[in-house]
Amino acid sequence: MSFSEDLSDAEIATYLARYLGRADQVFGAAAPPIYQTSTHTFENWDALSNAFDDRINTPFYGRQLNPTVQLAEQVLARLAGAERARLFGSGMAAITAALLASLKTGDHLVAVNGIYGPAGRFLSSWLPQKAGVTTSFVSAMDCDAFVQACTSRTRVIYLETPSSGHFELQDIAGIAEAVKDRDIRIIVDNTWATPLRQRPLALGAHLEIHSASKYLGGHSDLIAGVLLGNAELIEAITNDEAELLGARLAPQDAWLLLRGLRTLPLRLDAHERNGLIVAEWLAAHAKVSRVSHPGLASHPQHELAKRQMSGSSSLFSFALASEDLAAVKRFFNALQLFGRGVSWGGHESLIFAPAISAIKEQSAERFKAMGFSISDMRISVGLEHPEDLIADLEQALQAL
Repeated sequence: MSFSEDLSDAEIATYLARYLGRADQVFGAAAPPIYQTSTHTFENWDALSNAFDDRINTPFYGRQLNPTVQLAEQVLARLAGAERARLFGSGMAAITAALLASLKTGDHLVAVNGIYGPAGRFLSSWLPQKAGVTTSFVSAMDCDAFVQACTSRTRVIYLETPSSGHFELQDIAGIAEAVKDRDIRIIVDNTWATPLRQRPLALGAHLEIHSASKYLGGHSDLIAGVLLGNAELIEAITNDEAELLGARLAPQDAWLLLRGLRTLPLRLDAHERNGLIVAEWLAAHAKVSRVSHPGLASHPQHELAKRQMSGSSSLFSFALASEDLAAVKRFFNALQLFGRGVSWGGHESLIFAPAISAIKEQSAERFKAMGFSISDMRISVGLEHPEDLIADLEQALQAL
């Protein structure tokens, strides 16, 4: 696979700040324009006919292509070192499009355990019931475990590194090397690290996925997803799964995403710094039994994190030193600065107990296999002052 030349951190910051300021060649607007239109018109028969011959690059109907969305795709592809990007109306739309484009009835896929809940449900329930595709979930994080789970019918290895459930890492390059001679597509959800901290395509992945609702957007005001990869693969998905399933991103949301991307380097640096400060404080607290953050030296895969990523973000988990539901709820409800919600990656700090959704969304068997406890907490550290967040956690832990 051949991708565009990598940008350095300094080049990324300048590219995002200045390139988007030059996007409007007509009026020189500092912010890119929003092309809020459902359709485009053409001068004559031949012009419209030619548009159908180049559907990937020529806007003619909003479900297929919009100039504002196209600009966001170009920027994301450049950040990830990809040839092309395709934006969708949600992260789940990107995930399902990637999987449906890679599988057919009778195929098998291997996935890491503890992935994003709806993605896990799609793999464990929807695909076998509706498409005749089976899934094997792998809990051990060594490369051999993923290879051994493969069969002659395996066509996809689905990774999420680190996983949003247990914050475990998978060795992308090692797994890619181990199956390089087999007809297996490697798909990686890279939402946690963003293209600024991890480059799955350069490590051997075929498709990279992001929930752009998280750090890429960064303001908790849009829902979006993106697929990144080589031009041939992304164009095939654009023509088939994206076109036929219709999960297109709207121009307004693309504009919000572009707004968020312009400050991504600065925001992610602050998220990383604040997240590590809070994680280190929690790791030393007597009422916390475990902290899972790949950026901490105590994380069992910290060396892999340093080798595979250039830094970290601010989503991680910790376990309370109590399994008593009433006590756990007292802690959870006592927090004042942390919002209680399911998402992450915005400017505000949030907390969530994975067991709340997992026990409702998954089968009893799948919930047990996911390995969640009632004491597990997932927090997204935002842009507040870390000392204020620590003070809030301290007073809530006293309620425990």
